[in-house]
Amino acid sequence: MTPEGLLSRLALIKAVLGPILRLMFRPRVEGAENIPGTGPVILAGNHLTFIDSMILPLVTNRPVFFIGKDEYVTGKGLKGRLMAWFFTGVGMIPVDRDGGRGGVAALMTGRRILDDGKVFGIYPEGTRSPDGRLYRGRTGIARLTLMTGAPVVPFAMIGTDKLQPGGKGVPRPGKVTVRFGEAMEFSRYDGMDRDRYVLRAVTDSVMTEVMLLSGQEYVDMYATKAKAA
Repeated sequence: MTPEGLLSRLALIKAVLGPILRLMFRPRVEGAENIPGTGPVILAGNHLTFIDSMILPLVTNRPVFFIGKDEYVTGKGLKGRLMAWFFTGVGMIPVDRDGGRGGVAALMTGRRILDDGKVFGIYPEGTRSPDGRLYRGRTGIARLTLMTGAPVVPFAMIGTDKLQPGGKGVPRPGKVTVRFGEAMEFSRYDGMDRDRYVLRAVTDSVMTEVMLLSGQEYVDMYATKAKAA
């Protein structure tokens, strides 16, 4: 899809579904002015449930591109087609993240989006939180900001897990808060995107801001490991 076609579909989705979703979730948006109006930006936040990816693109003024499971756009029947239409329309780029090169594909996709001067949304935890706590971030977020020079705007989804417990089923109506923090830049680490200690330090600093914005308890463990336990 061309950028013009995507923007047209996003405008249609916001016009048609935006009022419905706002009525259902009554989102309160704080700190949206922290998102730069132009240039590449990384939005990095917590991930509580499925509807996070529905709400984020609808509460920002700029189109947000993000990686999603390819199963979101490969479903069959009317439901599958509607999901594919919605998620590709709000900027989701399907990637097979289960393959051996899934992480590389996601990283390169994010870099391409940022090199084009667009907004890339990412959940550094890599998966939804299994219990509402905030888990250790993957260092892909650090590699992206160091490779592209794009600032990172941390954000927090608050309350979405109460409306869709476990990330499954039809979400209940209720109140959601989306809180954006101040932009973070890491130019002091230019040229150090392969230093694992720098990558970890940058990632942890972003996750600290997400923790402060969300008020979640932090767990120094990957969410995937917690799910497998």
